[in-house]
Order: sequence, then C-alpha cells, then structure tokens
Amino acid sequence: MRPSALRFYFSGRIASTPNLVVNNTVTKGAFPLAHCSYYTYSLRNSCNSRSLRSHDSRLFPLTSISPSFLSHSTSLPCFSSTTKMTANNVSEASKPVLFFDIDNCLYSKSTRVHDHMARLITEYFANHLDLEWSEAVRLHQEYYTNYGLAIEGLVKHHQIDPLDYNAKVDDALPLEDIITPNPGLRALLEDIDRNKVRLWLFTNAYVTHGRRVVKLLGIDDLFEGLTYCDYGSVPLVCKPKEASFAKAMNEAGVEKMSDCYFVDDSEINCKKAKEIGWTAAHLVEDSDGGPASPVSQFQITHLSQLRDVYPQFFKSKNASSP
Repeated sequence: MRPSALRFYFSGRIASTPNLVVNNTVTKGAFPLAHCSYYTYSLRNSCNSRSLRSHDSRLFPLTSISPSFLSHSTSLPCFSSTTKMTANNVSEASKPVLFFDIDNCLYSKSTRVHDHMARLITEYFANHLDLEWSEAVRLHQEYYTNYGLAIEGLVKHHQIDPLDYNAKVDDALPLEDIITPNPGLRALLEDIDRNKVRLWLFTNAYVTHGRRVVKLLGIDDLFEGLTYCDYGSVPLVCKPKEASFAKAMNEAGVEKMSDCYFVDDSEINCKKAKEIGWTAAHLVEDSDGGPASPVSQFQITHLSQLRDVYPQFFKSKNASSP
C-alpha cells in the first residue's frame, strides 16, 4: 500500500492523513526504514463504525494492514491516529515510550512455554527439512544463535513459508493451558503513570501470537500498540536488527532515542538497545545466572524491579509482584 493511499477511520468515516510518514526516515537520529514493511496495532476500547464493531480484539492496525493479517480476520479493524492529544493539549508523541518484550518477559520462564516452542520448532525442522532429530536440534540452535530467530534461517536458506511455520509452531502452542491472567502484573502496569510515559509491546513473534499472549495474561487493554515481526513480509525485520528498533520507534511515534525505555529478557536485544541510545533493563531470572557483566544500563530479576530502575514512571513506590 502506497502512503498516498492510506486512510484512517474516524467515527465510522474515512479521512485522509497527510502527515503520516511511512517507509521513510525517522528523524532525530533513528534509522532509515526504506526497506521495512511493518504494521502497527493500537488500542481502542470501542469502535464507532457499526460495520467494524464486530472485531473483538483491542489491538488494532494504525498504518496499514498486512495481507497475511487479513487471513486471520473476517472484518477490518478500526483505525486511529498515531498522534493523540491529551486533555492538556500535549501530544502523546512527545512522551517517552516504555517498550515491553512479550515472551519470557511478561510471563516467567517457569511456565515452560519456551520448552514447548523449542520442541515444535525442532519438529518443524525435522519434518520440513527431512532431518534426523539430533541434526534438527543442532540446526535450530545454529539459526537461533546466528539470526536471533530460527525462522529467519529457515526463510533465508530453505525458502520456508513463514506463515506456515507460524501456524505449526507459535499458533500451535497450547497457551490456553499454560498462561493465565496475572493480577499482580496487571497491578504493576496499572501503576505506571500514563501522563508520564506510554506503554508499547515490541516482540519478535508474529501478531497472532503476541495478541494471544497478552490477552491470556489479562493485560491487552493496557498497551497502546504492538510492534511485531511480520512473517508475511520477507526479509524479516526483527530484534536485534537496528531496523527493528527504528521500526518500533516509528510505529510508536517517538523520535528521540533518549525517550525510548525498554525491558527484554534477551541479552543481545538489550545490548543492541543500549548501543543505539535506548535505556534498557535486561530481565534475567534468578535461575538464569545472567551475563558476567550487565549488557545494558540495568539488569533486573523481576519485573517489579522496574520501579527501582524507572521510578520516574510509577505512581507509587510500593512493590507489587507480578
């Protein structure tokens, strides 16, 4: 979709949005996005368009709709502008943004979701590449180490359909049997002052998986949007690529690196975030051990410690364990 063809829905009507920048360069020190294909999801509590009201998700596209996403939805979602004005007439885009990773970050590794996923990924390698199990395990780990995502190696070297991979791996996970609402996590997120910072999801998973996880956790209504790795668009743009961080900034509507705050369980992602000028908190659970020395500005063992590293964003100082 060309930028000139983009439209947004306001109160059920279509309006042009000449100020939207798409596939262009993020100003003030971010990275060029000329080759990025991306789609943004934003929170809406209600939809004024009667024909669109049936869409039950609370995360909706802002800038464009991925053709691959349309296969998962029978109705078009509502659109809203990336730049909103508060009651004090202050642009939302002028606020800092706190980016949250999803997997093994918003839920503990003790859920063993990663183990379920690793098994499904290895099965995919074995079945689609006709490999012995031991070789499938080795190649899976090699691609994960080299690319940050096993799927990137599959797409690059074996021309695997990433959406087929997503259907047989991420979407095949029995998450409904594993992940449950987390009142403590919700309380922690609700204590973040939205007058001081905006909350945004930033994941290497595909949109269906990301939305599914936050909905099961009972926190999908607390984030303004979601930046994800679009498996329907090759080459894939994912963390820790610099273009992925630039994509997240552009989609969240933040221009300055100094306004970007981040929490992720991945060492390489937090290291890259610090390198480009973000402020990052590396989540290392007690059982993980962690790196010999911190790779980013902060290292935490529990999300509740975000109060200590980002105290300026919280309403209270009382710890609430998610």
